[in-house]
Amino acid sequence: MSGGIDSSVAAILLQEAGYEVEGVYMKLHERDGYHESNFAKVEHIASKMGIKAHFLDLSEEFKKEVYDYFVSSYKQGLTPNPCIACNKNIKFGKMFEFAKSVGADLVATGHYVKCDGVSIYEADDKSKDQSYFLAQIDRAVLPNILFPLGEWVKEDVKEYAKRYDFLSLISSSAESLEICFVENTYLEVLAKHMDVDVSGVAVDSSGKAVGTHKGYMHYTVGKRRGFFVNGAHDPHFVLDIKPELNQIVVGKKEELEVKTIEIKDISFIADIEDEFECNVKVRYRTRSVPATVSIKDDHAKIVFKESVFGVARGQIAALYDDEKLLGGGVIV
Repeated sequence: MSGGIDSSVAAILLQEAGYEVEGVYMKLHERDGYHESNFAKVEHIASKMGIKAHFLDLSEEFKKEVYDYFVSSYKQGLTPNPCIACNKNIKFGKMFEFAKSVGADLVATGHYVKCDGVSIYEADDKSKDQSYFLAQIDRAVLPNILFPLGEWVKEDVKEYAKRYDFLSLISSSAESLEICFVENTYLEVLAKHMDVDVSGVAVDSSGKAVGTHKGYMHYTVGKRRGFFVNGAHDPHFVLDIKPELNQIVVGKKEELEVKTIEIKDISFIADIEDEFECNVKVRYRTRSVPATVSIKDDHAKIVFKESVFGVARGQIAALYDDEKLLGGGVIV
């Protein structure tokens, strides 16, 4: 339970369905006042529900598995996905272990996703679906997880919360931060650890210098602003990042087009063949694209049946069979 509306309603739905419920609040980072405020909400809701609320400090594990990975990835010119790392290692890793240690049979969260104990599926509310963020969790946890909001629409969740006076403080609250430890921009986080404003050269795909940039960590693949290209009349986009040279590679939109990618560190939550057809999402909030996947060891080659644009190294490619999540890997 985060103190937000989704996890609170999920807890209520489970209790009303006859489950014996206990809440767990995870402290994941050290933002001043953040946890005190949120855990106070959790304790208030838990007391009204008549359930126990645990305060679980996983900040040390989170720093190692998520925060440090986030900072290191940008330093290497990669585009990380900290939420996927958190779900894999923290929420359905360390928190799952904690739940087992206190005798819980099942773990539930407020994710908008469906699970039948064997497989994970997209939520009914496609605008809120979070299955992409579960692409690398351990399939061994599937028989023991529940997602009460998988068949709900967000607006209905908000309306449902209005039935309970003790949820009035959060029923109209703003959506939670996309990345919980980023208050404003990711650059503010990175600037605590390194100089993000080391200007450098922008080059074209042949390596020719064509302009300047204000520091390579300001950019991700597909970005089209914040750098200068000499004499450019057409929009230019970031095609790649070369941290070892402090360079960004820029070009026109058609140069972002990709038909083949490779992924590593593959994790599957479904049985698959060495070669198979599926749909692939190369980032959250994009539609999936049909492709052929060929696996060799812990790497895979993905050949798309239509072009995709703006593929960033370090992001996760999530693989689907219609609405069923198959797994995913890190784009290289």
